Amino acid sequence: MLGVQGKYRGLTIGLLGGSFDPPHEGHARITREALKRFNLDRVWWLVSPGNPLKDQGPASMARRVEAAQNLMQHPKVDISDFEYRAGTRYTAETIAALQGAYPQVRFVWLMGADNLAQFHMWKDWREIMHRVPVGVLARPGDRTSARSGPAAQIFGRYRLRSRESRLLSTATTPAWCFVNMPMTDASSTEIRAAGRWVR
Repeated sequence: MLGVQGKYRGLTIGLLGGSFDPPHEGHARITREALKRFNLDRVWWLVSPGNPLKDQGPASMARRVEAAQNLMQHPKVDISDFEYRAGTRYTAETIAALQGAYPQVRFVWLMGADNLAQFHMWKDWREIMHRVPVGVLARPGDRTSARSGPAAQIFGRYRLRSRESRLLSTATTPAWCFVNMPMTDASSTEIRAAGRWVR
């Protein structure tokens, strides 16, 4: 994917980052909803080498990429190990590297509401908000904590209403949009705890 910049020229691409340890239907549902709700041309799953906020490392990159490819077979979704190849560790670094590698692409960062609630703990999180629009997808139980979190409060005046979600892909940064959606209760942590994914 790194050597075919021209293929993506002029597209708006959503970025869903994570360890995907393992990938599950919740990731797939967020992706399908984001394509529709935020008017995206494509979504890239950015399988990270590791999550700086987690103590224990994930399964091998090759295993997680393969599992993601097997789960998310969609014509508008690509599975990427860009972070591993680029040597970036934090989301802000990854986005900057992607924008440098694909200057003709417009990126939108995607996250669940649980991540928005702790977004202020991410390294250079304000830079992320200024670099790319941010699309947040929420289950009913995640709404309150996310909307009352520091990031949502500080950038409150830049929030698009949910009915304006399709405008996010062309919005001037900073811009973010919070949309509600039904989601599965699938969780990577619970899947590992049940013994259905051994590192």
